[in-house]
Amino acid sequence: MSGLSVPTTSALPSSQLIPSSHPAVIKTLSRLSRPSLLSLALDWLDERNQENTAPYLREAGDEDEDDLYPPASSLSSLRELYTDLQARKGSKRDVLDRILEGDWADGISLYQLAMADMQYLYDHPSSQKWTALKIVQLASDEPSNTKSKSIPRFHPSTFLRNLQREVLPDVKAHYNLDRHPTLPLLLLRIFIIESPYNTSLALSTGQARTKKDTATFDASKTFYIAFPDSSPYVYVSLNTTSGQAVSRSDNQSLRRLTLEGIPKAFSRPRERYKLEATSLSARNLDALVERRGGGRTNAAGAGWGVYADGKERKGKDNPLNIQVSKEEDEDVDELQESQDSTPKGLKRKRKEDDGVVKRRRVLAKGRFGNTALPDDGLGIERFDVRIEDLFPGTAQDEDLEDELDLDVGVQKKKASRRSTISAELDKQDDDIEGEGWRPDIRFTFHGQHVFAGIRELVEAGIVDGEKMPGWMTGEEGVSVGLVRDGRIKGFKGSGV
Repeated sequence: MSGLSVPTTSALPSSQLIPSSHPAVIKTLSRLSRPSLLSLALDWLDERNQENTAPYLREAGDEDEDDLYPPASSLSSLRELYTDLQARKGSKRDVLDRILEGDWADGISLYQLAMADMQYLYDHPSSQKWTALKIVQLASDEPSNTKSKSIPRFHPSTFLRNLQREVLPDVKAHYNLDRHPTLPLLLLRIFIIESPYNTSLALSTGQARTKKDTATFDASKTFYIAFPDSSPYVYVSLNTTSGQAVSRSDNQSLRRLTLEGIPKAFSRPRERYKLEATSLSARNLDALVERRGGGRTNAAGAGWGVYADGKERKGKDNPLNIQVSKEEDEDVDELQESQDSTPKGLKRKRKEDDGVVKRRRVLAKGRFGNTALPDDGLGIERFDVRIEDLFPGTAQDEDLEDELDLDVGVQKKKASRRSTISAELDKQDDDIEGEGWRPDIRFTFHGQHVFAGIRELVEAGIVDGEKMPGWMTGEEGVSVGLVRDGRIKGFKGSGV
């Protein structure tokens, strides 16, 4: 009599095997390079992982000369074999075939699949897009002076048990925790599959021959959550993949359930939490740890970062004291006048004075401090800004008439007429509403390191370092912002 699979609310066990010929297994391992595959195989052969990563070993008297990959007799001999493969050259395909068709031909466990995914994440740090979320305690009836201001305690086993309670009964998940090798954070990988079973029956649909039977496994998703040390933030990576409309809809539901389950897993009786947006997303985990980690740089971005090291400042490296002397200003003005006086038809090679270049570097140093360096590894690849400043002239037409008047030669009188632009703006009663019209202007900065590029523009003289707004230096610590009255404000920005 065959075993029965009964629906359960428990998670998928780490020792559950997936057939080595499964498309998901082949795809996951094929993404890794040859050195990563060999390093991963040696980790699987570690004595501490044998409960979930045991290979197929030859028993006494069990030998087959026709076997393409003859099994080893012990773990030590198999480790020596993969160590020798590391020392000599070869193709990745040979290593992959030996793993899938030889030493682990019986199947790959969910724990091994999780280790392979984490190895790919370490090899390709920008493969996932991370979003920083803040853990905030919900308001209660207790007095404000008695409320706990500390971050919630994170105990991995308790958190996973509470998070499992929030998963739907017809969905099963496998959880794997791993310590990041270089950053002070803990990574949680969540592998979700739409099945009420936590046995091999939940994964057997991958071997089915019809598309209808394989839909359950194809809709499975992998999510990542990072927990930085001593920080009230979490980083979530809930990327969606292209596919059928049903799969995208299911993925959005799983994404919403996962996000809703995080604060509930942190919560305790009479101590409830929620997640708040921080308007910071990036593919670089180092940048998130720098701006939303457990250090002092969270509120000291750009030039203000000199105060985050805890050293006493006696006027040195103070961004407020970095000023350009009047002599350097006069030299710049003279150079600009000489360039403007050059005849238009005469080609003149532009030669910048050393003092001008030095002045720009001083300005960049004062605005950016020790941040936004091309090789600091803390780059943000996208920065979106929406500007809703009051349009000049809607509330101060008399003072700005010369700037708004389309006729340059018109002489301004005491009772001057309103300009054409102001007249058109007056017709937009819904937009003005007493305070004036706020145009919708949006900027998007792209690049490997956006703020390092802006700093180079300041040093090159393309961007004025003195008149440049503060949010262009990255001091707000956001990747999406709404600018009003020159400052990033509200929940769409940094919250200042």
